[in-house]
Amino acid sequence: MSVILSASVIRVRDGLPLSASTDYEQSTGMQECRKYFKMLSRKLAQLPDRCTLKTGHYNINFISSLGVSYMMLCTENYPNVLAFSFLDELQKEFITTYNMMKTNTAVRPYCFIEFDNFIQRTKQRYNNPRSLSTKINLSDMQMEIKLRPPYQISMYELGSANGVTSAFSVDCKGAGKISSAHQRLEPATLSGIVGFILSLLCGALNLIRGFHAIESLLQCYLLVYYTGWRNVKSFLTFGLICLCNMYLYELRNLWQLFFHVTVGAFVTLQIWLRQAQGKAPDYDV
Repeated sequence: MSVILSASVIRVRDGLPLSASTDYEQSTGMQECRKYFKMLSRKLAQLPDRCTLKTGHYNINFISSLGVSYMMLCTENYPNVLAFSFLDELQKEFITTYNMMKTNTAVRPYCFIEFDNFIQRTKQRYNNPRSLSTKINLSDMQMEIKLRPPYQISMYELGSANGVTSAFSVDCKGAGKISSAHQRLEPATLSGIVGFILSLLCGALNLIRGFHAIESLLQCYLLVYYTGWRNVKSFLTFGLICLCNMYLYELRNLWQLFFHVTVGAFVTLQIWLRQAQGKAPDYDV
């Protein structure tokens, strides 16, 4: 029998589960697939936006868009076109219901658990082909899958369920050790973007008056890119800003000095808050 068994909505950057359907079947195969769900959720940022993992009698399919991944487990004989049409419906409804700000700032696992109601209703529809035939048009999805088939994830890439690390993940970790330039920072917040603009403004004001602007540009660089000793460099840069403004005390009024030092302190705080993405927490997905 070909059916959809479960589905989850997961944040791509850290694997945080946002919502999920209730798994009623607790067979050995299902428990094994839950391990694969966990492993995939930690690697979503490294994988293409449409993938399939075949795990014996079950398939795991997922699509990713706008920092959120929609993952489902189905039997091996469930049609691909229906699987990805199901995921496409989940994606459209989730984007319509929740804005990006909510998904980016979510802290608790399953904080959108009420979305499970829509997942269950849609799953029931897709498990009953008669109810689908008059409600959806599969021709577009068939053409899309034909032109851009899902990437087939191999067990060699994923690593085994008992914790053996694959060569794929070893290469990624090795690359991070060789060069810190490949380390990714957390997504920029609104306050971080404001700080970046204010720092550029301070640099431009310094250049217009014929002063230096290197410390403001250095703050912008540290805010955008990851480097070794990044926090130490940011505090040293702020110290340089304070020293430079003390040197220019007689050429600026108190409001100008206050503005430049305050912006420097604000950007330093944003650099400290925007840390590198670490290992994804082991959420129980």
